[in-house]
Amino acid sequence: MKIENKKVHLVLASGGARGIAHIGVIEKLEEAGCEIVEIAGCSMGAVVGGLYAAGKLKEYSEWLKALKRSDVFRQMDFTLARHGFVKGEKIFSTIMDFIGPQQIENLNIPFTAVATDLKSGEEISFKEGDLYQAMRASVSIPGIFTPVQHDDKPDLWLVDGGVINPLPLNHIHSEEGHIVVAVDINATGEKPEILKKEESNSDRGWLNLNLNFFKSEPSNQDPGLMDIMQASYEHMQNQIIKESLEKHSPDYLIRIPRSTCGVFDFHLSSDLIEVGRKAYEKQVEESWDAQNY
Repeated sequence: MKIENKKVHLVLASGGARGIAHIGVIEKLEEAGCEIVEIAGCSMGAVVGGLYAAGKLKEYSEWLKALKRSDVFRQMDFTLARHGFVKGEKIFSTIMDFIGPQQIENLNIPFTAVATDLKSGEEISFKEGDLYQAMRASVSIPGIFTPVQHDDKPDLWLVDGGVINPLPLNHIHSEEGHIVVAVDINATGEKPEILKKEESNSDRGWLNLNLNFFKSEPSNQDPGLMDIMQASYEHMQNQIIKESLEKHSPDYLIRIPRSTCGVFDFHLSSDLIEVGRKAYEKQVEESWDAQNY
């Protein structure tokens, strides 16, 4: 099925800063004349999808492109709380500045964000209510960000939806003649060429900044604490995504490797957007041309 000028139901996976690549995919869909008619997102996929549904993704993208390493660190509001060491309020106050008060049910595009109830382990989906709080809940990585108590669900402790549903294909309701495009940013594979220049000074496990105590030294094969946390979480998500794809097969699946960057590498946003664009070109445009040669 050719993708140009189609109505698209878009599913955006979790994956920290790699989620910035979702922006590149959205740009390519727009350039192809497609209309995005529904979005389901998890964690950073929920943030990008929610901002797009609110009509504020372009402004957010420009802000991201200007970020430097030091800017990322300044966004981290560290805390000594026993259930997480980043509150996340600085990061999300910036997003709130972009979107303002928004109700999901009033957005121009139907939108779903998924989170996880820490107590019951159940998936919690947000299809209405406060957009900011839904995104904030969806992105709360356990052990890093403090859990969220949503105003509409005060009895729940909400964490990252990626714990149980990192690629929420089950929340899409496609119609005949429409297509489903899913973007998995937890795939296996080599680091994209555009980011290999960062290998000499990258800190894949954490902030690329001042927390190297928790990261293994390049000369040491033993993983550091953040290596262990990140790798464990990514392996778990990858297995869940495989099972989800067996039940819900999208028309197009765009895969971006988890080796692309670390969770907080937002200072690489310009390159990450290009990674999304290149992945679309290679896995959608070239595959279509090959099938119809």
